[in-house]
Amino acid sequence: MRIRRLRRLAVAAVALLTAATASPLSAAERSERPDRHERPSHGGLSADIRYTEYGIPHILAEDHASLGFGTGWAQAADQVCTLADGFVTVRGERSRFFGPNAAPDGSLSSAATNLSSDLYFRGVRAAGSVEEVLRTPAPRGPSREAKDMMRGFAAGYNAWLAQNRITDPACRGAGWVRPVTTLDVAAGGLALSVLGGQGRAVDGITAAAPPAGSRPAPGPGAEATARAARELFATDGAAMGSNAVAFGAGTTAGKRGLLLGNPHYPWQGGRRFWQSQQTIPGKLNVAGASLLGSWTMSIGHNAHVAWSHTVATGVPVNLHQLALAPDDPTVYLVDGRRERMTKRSVTVPVKDGPAVTRSQWWTRFGPVVSSLGASLPLPWTATTAYALNDPNAVNLRASDTGLGFSRARGTGDVLTALRRTQGLPWVNTVAADSRGRTLFSQSQVLPRITDELAERCSTPLGRATYPASGLAVLDGSRGDCALGRDQDAVQPGTFGPARMPTLTDAPYVENSNDSAWLAAADRPLTGYERIFGDVGTPRSLRTRGAIEDVSAMARRGGLTVRDLQRQQFANRVPAGDLAAADAARACAALPGGTAAGSDGGAVDVREACRVLAAWDHTVDTGSRGALLFDRFWRRLSAEVPAGRLWKVPFSPADPVRTPHTLNTADPGFAAALADAVNELRAAGIPLGARLGNHQFVVRDGRRIPVGGGAHVLGVWNMLQPRWDPGRGGYTEVTHGSSFIQAVGWDGSRCPVARVLLTYSQSSDPDSAHFADQTRLFSEERWVTSRFCERDIRSSPELRVVRVRERR
Repeated sequence: MRIRRLRRLAVAAVALLTAATASPLSAAERSERPDRHERPSHGGLSADIRYTEYGIPHILAEDHASLGFGTGWAQAADQVCTLADGFVTVRGERSRFFGPNAAPDGSLSSAATNLSSDLYFRGVRAAGSVEEVLRTPAPRGPSREAKDMMRGFAAGYNAWLAQNRITDPACRGAGWVRPVTTLDVAAGGLALSVLGGQGRAVDGITAAAPPAGSRPAPGPGAEATARAARELFATDGAAMGSNAVAFGAGTTAGKRGLLLGNPHYPWQGGRRFWQSQQTIPGKLNVAGASLLGSWTMSIGHNAHVAWSHTVATGVPVNLHQLALAPDDPTVYLVDGRRERMTKRSVTVPVKDGPAVTRSQWWTRFGPVVSSLGASLPLPWTATTAYALNDPNAVNLRASDTGLGFSRARGTGDVLTALRRTQGLPWVNTVAADSRGRTLFSQSQVLPRITDELAERCSTPLGRATYPASGLAVLDGSRGDCALGRDQDAVQPGTFGPARMPTLTDAPYVENSNDSAWLAAADRPLTGYERIFGDVGTPRSLRTRGAIEDVSAMARRGGLTVRDLQRQQFANRVPAGDLAAADAARACAALPGGTAAGSDGGAVDVREACRVLAAWDHTVDTGSRGALLFDRFWRRLSAEVPAGRLWKVPFSPADPVRTPHTLNTADPGFAAALADAVNELRAAGIPLGARLGNHQFVVRDGRRIPVGGGAHVLGVWNMLQPRWDPGRGGYTEVTHGSSFIQAVGWDGSRCPVARVLLTYSQSSDPDSAHFADQTRLFSEERWVTSRFCERDIRSSPELRVVRVRERR
């Protein structure tokens, strides 16, 4: 289809026959409106990458393949080592280059060792799983546009490698940095899709083996397994979480929508976000952030709509308990008929050693697993084994969901894209548009486990795990326990859109990783199946604090983007508001000003009483007392059960304000206070030290203080520093607020957007964009998004790189 042509930009650029270069545009050149993009004479892929402040690329291309090409090139320029590490992972080559016993960074699976990771990913390759997904026609498989972007991404990454010298010491001169294929790119996308399912079970898949002896292994205890499953699939303390809120027309100054997205993701490794704008004139124009290795926008905005995601409570897998044939533990019975497991032998090359060959065992339901997570053993005995069903193992549709969002003209189109593509594996969607409409939807790819099916087909183990966590364990010996299919489902064995918890056009919708129940506190969502999440149970302090904040904002009304910016950096500690004053009073009343620690030793806590009483209940960098309360609250909430922690218990009729009133009479209170004091003193940290002196990141050899606090404190601006008492207490922040966006509209063609990539665009210490946005984050400053052409052209740092594919 013919598209609007762009007038030639006068830029310094050369083809990939040499190397792409760039130079600043003059004022005269910037004043010209670009309305033509020159197609290379040799017919290959090409893109213009226009960089503005903070190294943000605005990628301009004529078609989806060229857009993928520009995206792959620009991602490699900023994150080549991280991307290359991910490609080594999905090829199953970590043991070859890094040794079998080292641990991966956890970006693409929970594998404990490189060997386990390689066995899994080589098994995926040997089975041809990725190729099969790519061959599957849309809508169940990826669209032509999505596949074109994957192909272009691989070509752009390879072109950058061929034409540039790597400066990042993390992979400079490394033999494992090599060109990639479309299959590698697609395999990375599929690995992200199964993070919540097979990705959690890699060690269990690769270690599963038939019982070797006649002595039966003990079966898993129902109560302990239910507890482990609840912890495994909990979203309130996971390494990835998020907040997002959308406000509707009745709450805003301009009667248009507002969106604040605040995802909490790792600050290092392959789950980092990367910021860009993608444009195909007349077809697509979107700005935001993508997870590294992704070719479409993960979260962002266009001229009409903005969206963000939050990690959802839906459990994306289920187990089938297999009844094994008495004469062969690799044969299972379904309705009395024998079915033999498929044995897959996988060989992994190993650095400085012989190759390792192991077998994996697969069933009609999925792979046999010996465990699900480190704390949930599922022993394979002479009579029983467990198979894992993960519908996302054949789901590569998330990029089509992202393309649908990118082209949307309102929240209605966002919902249509969710229903049409059914591609999101483990997140909710929160959106707002320029007409003042809002959307919350938990549209996840989940196994079709209805409450009726779980009641009818759960094994004794499943009767414990399903109510506790949403993890179903079904009787695999019964054919009538098959998952079935909803008529509106793209993929068999999954839920269709009609069953997804969805709320439209509420004054506000908000999610902080609890279930869909209180997306709008005054319009509770109910009636969904347990696998999606729970109803009528205590909410996390982060959810409670968020609902208090955003509902008050909605009642106040007249909201603007500035209000969103203030909410992001309010740094209020809901746990502190609930408990700090009570703790300070009880502390001051302790006889002799001492408390007994968990070891029985007496600790002088008089200074701690004064510090807690004076603390302002925030986690700003200048807050004094935040460090003490953080250590105290972590210990108290971990050691004292919720039923004893508060005097006023939880009430489903008042879920935001209950439970409350700290039970300082519990013996755990004084012990937690004494232990917190001991911890800080042992680390050499004054009890009233400024937070920013000890919560920081190091860039270019210098500490950058950062505000924010842990999930357990209930802070919107969530940050998780590492605690290492042997190294002076707190060390580098490991995860938390990542790509933040505050988006609204003022009636013009250009959205009003303020954004911030907390850890900056590049992992290369030599890059000018290694720490620039991190310093902004420290100072609670924002980047003004340059979305419209006039804004891009007016950037004082505008430079353009024209990249072309060599044929």
